[in-house]
Amino acid sequence: MKINEQAHFKTRFDSYDASYMELRTGANGDMFDCIWQPDNVNFDGDGLSLKIDRDADGYTGGEWRTREYFHYGLYQVRMKAIKNTGVVTSFFTYTGPTDGTKWDEIDIEFLGKDTTKVQFNYFTDGVGNHEFLYDLGFDASEEWHTYGFEWREDHITWYVDGKAVHTVTENLPSTPGKIMMNVWPGIGVDDWLDPYDGKTPLYGYYDWISYDE
Repeated sequence: MKINEQAHFKTRFDSYDASYMELRTGANGDMFDCIWQPDNVNFDGDGLSLKIDRDADGYTGGEWRTREYFHYGLYQVRMKAIKNTGVVTSFFTYTGPTDGTKWDEIDIEFLGKDTTKVQFNYFTDGVGNHEFLYDLGFDASEEWHTYGFEWREDHITWYVDGKAVHTVTENLPSTPGKIMMNVWPGIGVDDWLDPYDGKTPLYGYYDWISYDE
């Protein structure tokens, strides 16, 4: 596990840089009704887009992640979410058994069925169920906004456009994780996402991400 040693990290998504970026390929479990395809991750000079699409084998999604692991600090993203039932647009930190660690995760997730809200969640050693749905007062699919979370040993606080909107203090994750983002349709989770209507292509957009120790 290579831990990031920079006190400040920021990337604008002008182009793909394999030295610190990684594009996911393959499957990710039953809830994710897609295969990750690197071709669904696009850098066009104005930012990054992640696509939900379909090929001969089924649905495809896009996932981007850092190669290094990050620990306590402030994480931020400027993005626009997908508006469509049955799908998720995300920004999060994650580590788990494939990394040789316990499953620790901190989430910002947009449920495409209602992009006037954002869901915050976290997992500690594989235990989640800390979902909190925050009413934004705007549609996250229509304009650029900044979202983030500050992860410390004794608390996690989530932010929208620089304003603190939710804090937790109990049973917190402690393992460094990769910075990640993805878009995907769900299967078997209609009570959470509502049924996916099969519409493709769908795009989530990302302008930049940052980390400050």
